[in-house]
Amino acid sequence: MAMYVSTLTTGQIAQLVDAELFGPADLLISRPATLDDAQPGDICFIRSPDYAGRWPTCRASAALVSRGIDVPGHDAAHRALLVVPDADLALAQLLAQIEVQGPAEQPGVHPTAVVSPAAEVSAQAHVGPHCVIAPGARIDAGAALMSHVSIGAGAAVGAGSMLHPGVVIYARSIIGARVVIHANTVIGADGFGYLPPGGAGAGPVKVPHLGNVVIGDDVEIGAGVCIDRAKFGSTTVGPHTKIDNLVQVGHNCSIGRCCVICGHTGIAGSVRIGDYVTIGGKVGFADNISVGDGASIGGGSLVHSDVPAGETWIGVPAGPAREAMARHAAFRNLPEIARNVKKLLRAQEKSS
Repeated sequence: MAMYVSTLTTGQIAQLVDAELFGPADLLISRPATLDDAQPGDICFIRSPDYAGRWPTCRASAALVSRGIDVPGHDAAHRALLVVPDADLALAQLLAQIEVQGPAEQPGVHPTAVVSPAAEVSAQAHVGPHCVIAPGARIDAGAALMSHVSIGAGAAVGAGSMLHPGVVIYARSIIGARVVIHANTVIGADGFGYLPPGGAGAGPVKVPHLGNVVIGDDVEIGAGVCIDRAKFGSTTVGPHTKIDNLVQVGHNCSIGRCCVICGHTGIAGSVRIGDYVTIGGKVGFADNISVGDGASIGGGSLVHSDVPAGETWIGVPAGPAREAMARHAAFRNLPEIARNVKKLLRAQEKSS
């Protein structure tokens, strides 16, 4: 059974998300739920007329509703509607208040952790079971390292950051404040760089990567992500950027602030991504290209050339959305075009 931080009244929730309340202000809400699964004491959200049509049969005590959506059959005497400009955004604000949590991590170092005497670990940091902290590493106040986290020599973890089980931070990598890194992510592994074999029978020549990775404040990185260190200099991720699970970021990449990168994306070396860029799932980037501020890349695209600021690109190879959709439409018509060409050729042969 999930635990929730607090139980709130509908009136308190209305104040929290700045909602217009229709119904009782004293209903107790302890859990978010979907319209189909909700029970009394739950709150759900309604962001479309389709959702609104399911409200009469829903058992929830309350719902967040996007302004402008008519909700039929509402019993204002016993249930509450909280009308807001954007139900999705209001739900995010609410979830932050009733987020599922376990017991708070207490400061201190677990007896099974291995901490170098040459490391600097704040007395207000939490170091969990079987963690390893190498010489010269720094763990700031309020940081929490869960079980089996490895921090390399000279690396740093900023205040209030949370590293989930199995995270590996290689030497010299810098993790900012309030960063969340989910399980089994690797920050600072070797970049994938090889030169052709030096002679007959020789294998590829490995290029050493002597740089690091720098992660800005308030970044969240999903599970199973790999961010490679630079050949020299730094691979960087800007503040407030959010990276989904199973993303690969190559050496010497630069990712700006407030970007959103969805799962299974692969970013080759030395790619430059600006601020406020949105990247869909399973996008592939060739090396040494740039993506301008505010651009969007559709899921499944393969990007082989620079993307101008503010543009939306999709497709394989990726291009401006309107052009890519026109190419797709033309491609779908190819069988019919081929049939018509064959008819014309046959007609021409008969007439000659």
